[in-house]
Amino acid sequence: MGLFGSGAQLTVNLDEALVLLKDDAALVDVREIDEWEAGHAPEAIHIPLADVPGSPKDVDATKPVLVICRSGRRSLTAAAQLRDEGFEAVSVNGGMVAWQQAGGLVVRNGGDPGTIV
Repeated sequence: MGLFGSGAQLTVNLDEALVLLKDDAALVDVREIDEWEAGHAPEAIHIPLADVPGSPKDVDATKPVLVICRSGRRSLTAAAQLRDEGFEAVSVNGGMVAWQQAGGLVVRNGGDPGTIV
């Protein structure tokens, strides 16, 4: 099944996630719209958790998928759902809180500086 095949770990730490992003993985942010609008990773695709089931067409199924939320709980659920639909998906431990603490860029729509709520 590939990089995150059946039986593989369902989470990665932030350092592993950053390496995978450089290797062209997709980053899916499953937080709610108000959280997304306050601030998100520039390269992220926004798909609220409730919209994840049904093989999201905004996500390339041929690439590994990193799923992120505020802290890692919702993204774990979403990663499991995506795996059930055939995606190679993992949750990013620590979520956007860890992303921001590590110095990751957080922007609002339009590119202005954002914050994590």
